[in-house]
Amino acid sequence: MTDVPPVPHPPKAPHAPRSFRLLPGAEDSPVILHVPHSSREIPAEVRSGIVLGDAALERELDHITDAHTAAIAGAAAGAAGITPWRFVNELSRLVIDPERFPDEREEMLASGMGAVYTRTTHKEALRPDRFEHGPLIERYFLPYAQAMTRAVADRLAATGRAVIIDVHSYPTAPLPYELHGGGPRPPVCLGTDAFHTPAGLLDAALEAFAPCGETGLDSPFAGTYVPLEFFGKRAEVTALMVEIRRDTYMTEPGGPAGPGLRYLASALGTLVDAVSR
Repeated sequence: MTDVPPVPHPPKAPHAPRSFRLLPGAEDSPVILHVPHSSREIPAEVRSGIVLGDAALERELDHITDAHTAAIAGAAAGAAGITPWRFVNELSRLVIDPERFPDEREEMLASGMGAVYTRTTHKEALRPDRFEHGPLIERYFLPYAQAMTRAVADRLAATGRAVIIDVHSYPTAPLPYELHGGGPRPPVCLGTDAFHTPAGLLDAALEAFAPCGETGLDSPFAGTYVPLEFFGKRAEVTALMVEIRRDTYMTEPGGPAGPGLRYLASALGTLVDAVSR
């Protein structure tokens, strides 16, 4: 029998490295701007489990990163009359994707993009077959989820409600990994949830982003992020995903931001104020 080579995976460490920041807002603000996909940072021990060469990895990061969304959220926070809280992922989604279900409920498993990605945006191998996901889930996914849960619980305790606004971007042209890439791709897409996105929140977003051009719903990306402890259970936790088409504010793929960034940040700040009262 031929020996099967071991599948590489990151070694366990006694403490998970810092992978996120919670930036405080006003104590009476219920709003958390969640920025999960803006970073390109990959720790060395995680990089060792990725099969792409350096140049190919940089190209993949150009496609998969929601570039400059942390800057959009930061500018929006600065423009808002009531400063929102910000929860920012400091690591690439190629480490773990904090917004995926960590089990078979996740539809993106079909594209090799569950909580731990095994395929690229172009359906090529990102990690070896039989890659062991457990260490990445334990070191990065679970601490992130627990911290975001605490952040939402703190807003509930302080204000009686929490409003999660998920800040994302997406490419002008669909990428091969997209499961629903054939639909409209408006300048701004709002992702909604039947339980957690009330009409008032959606209406406020449609009004706030009206100056930015057409605003669509749930295409090409649908849904929004709520920590599992509250998901489908606590109506006081409301949520909306804001997906911004990248050509409206940056050079694609992975290039610098342009003047559109400040207009989109202003619209997001308007939305923050509208739902903070």
